[in-house]
Amino acid sequence: MPPAPKPLVQLRGVALTLESAAGAVNILRGVDLEVAPAETLAITGPSGSGKSTLLAVMTGLERPSAGTITVAGYDLGTMDEDALALFRRDTIGIVFQSFHLIPTMTALENVAVPLELAGNKDAFTLAAAGLEAAGLGPRMGHYPSQMSGGEQQRVAVARAFAGAPALVIADEPTGNLDTTTGAAIVELMFSIQASQQTSLVLITHDPAIAERCDRVVHMRDGRIFAATEVD
Repeated sequence: MPPAPKPLVQLRGVALTLESAAGAVNILRGVDLEVAPAETLAITGPSGSGKSTLLAVMTGLERPSAGTITVAGYDLGTMDEDALALFRRDTIGIVFQSFHLIPTMTALENVAVPLELAGNKDAFTLAAAGLEAAGLGPRMGHYPSQMSGGEQQRVAVARAFAGAPALVIADEPTGNLDTTTGAAIVELMFSIQASQQTSLVLITHDPAIAERCDRVVHMRDGRIFAATEVD
C-alpha cells in the first residue's frame, strides 16, 4: 500500500491570545488540524467559536501566539510579512462573504488582477476562462455595481480559483445570498474544486453545505471538539 500523502495544511498546538481592557482573551486554544491535498473540509460552530480566526492564521493573515502552521511546505512562523504576502498570492485563493471586488474594475479585470500581480502573462486569458466556467461570459465587461450579489460572488469564486491555488479558503461564501443563489455558488465551488483538485476549507452554518465536504470539523470556545467523516 502506498504511503498516505503528506498533509497540505498542518496545525499543531495553535493558540491565539489577545489582550483587552478586561484581560487576556483566548481566541484559539491549542488547535491541531490537518487538511489533505484535494480534501474538502467544512468548519462549523457557533459565532465566536474561533472559526474565522482559524482561517486567518491558516493563511498567515493573523499570527498565532503559540504553535506551528505549515501550508504547502511553508512554515508560516518563519516568514515575514512580505514573504507571507507572496505565499498567499501563489498558494491560496480566498472567497469572502462580502465579495470584496474592486468597484472600479470590470469582472474580467477583478479576476485578472491577482494573476497579473503574480507575473502571469496569460492573466486575461485565464480570467476569461474562469468567468466562462462560472457562467459569466456575457458579463465580463460589467462592473460590480451592474451585477447581482450572486454574480458578484461568482466573480469572487472565479478569482479565487483562477491561479489554480493549492488551497482555497471560503468564509461563509453564501452568507449574503438567498437560498437558491447560494446553492448555485456551492455547486460552482465544488465543481471547480473537483476539476482542479484544490484543497477547499470553508466555514458554514448550513448543514447541507457541510455534508458536501469530505470531513466536518466542529469548533467551540476556540477548540476543535469533534470531527466527522462524511460518507
